[in-house]
Amino acid sequence: MIEINWDEFKFFKQYSEKKNDNFEVLLDFLKSYYSMTNIKEMYETMANDDIAQMMLNKREIRSVEDLEKHLFRNFNVAK
Repeated sequence: MIEINWDEFKFFKQYSEKKNDNFEVLLDFLKSYYSMTNIKEMYETMANDDIAQMMLNKREIRSVEDLEKHLFRNFNVAK
């Protein structure tokens, strides 16, 4: 299991365009720093970290499916 490196996260956040939202920065950090593309792996990593778990709870994300909905909330399918 990957442990989130919060020191690297702080450095990453300095250059993020989403500085005002730690959760969005964390999602970008997991994708970039750890090369995570699997939503299940992202959720499990966050669920096993106390700080990230608080971020999930704040957004009422309690499952992989909830995280997937959050990640794709602005995705519009053209018909």
